[in-house]
Amino acid sequence: MSGSLSSEVRTDTGGTKMRIGILGTGMVATALGSAWARAGHEVVVGGRSPEKARALAAEWGARAATPREVAVESDAVLLAVLWDGVDDMLRLAGAAEGTLSGKPLMDATNAVDHGIGVLHRANAEHVAETAIGAQVVKAFHLYPAEQWNGDTSGVVVPLSGDDEGALAVVSGLVRDTGAEPWHFGKLDSARQLEEVAGFVIRLFFAGADPRAAIPGRSRRG
Repeated sequence: MSGSLSSEVRTDTGGTKMRIGILGTGMVATALGSAWARAGHEVVVGGRSPEKARALAAEWGARAATPREVAVESDAVLLAVLWDGVDDMLRLAGAAEGTLSGKPLMDATNAVDHGIGVLHRANAEHVAETAIGAQVVKAFHLYPAEQWNGDTSGVVVPLSGDDEGALAVVSGLVRDTGAEPWHFGKLDSARQLEEVAGFVIRLFFAGADPRAAIPGRSRRG
């Protein structure tokens, strides 16, 4: 199955059943991994802590593996770690050696300081430069982890990426969480999405509702 999509089984939402790799064992990784397992996908999880990976895999009925095994064996991979752990996780996965080449790599990371929202770098582009040959798609970086454990109807997930095939795959995985994908632009537009994440984080930790800062449509009558 390594490196190719498995087309013989379909999920309830119409997407192809896949082997999805999760690089990370935090809250976002947990929420999305469990959502995809519920949708019928095969999930394999790896992190810097093998113990945490095994515990999560047991919860989902999934499989724990090393980060390199996750990269090599999966059809698509989610990168969901704190931004200052991105380089270490990609190193463990062998990304610079091409282990993720030709595969959709969903970047759910935000290179911002916790509670402050200052953007340190265009992280999706950094991931693409580090993960040789990977089809990087910015996705799943705007909503808190608990969003994916509840009602996701009406949730829109913006996506940025250069590869149309990878965008199609990730769009299907978005729908498998109950949300809807929206193609925002090429990968070089991901920085705008990351700036939005910083804006949202800063308002949230200041005690403000980020939604209140976005103008709504006027109502008549």
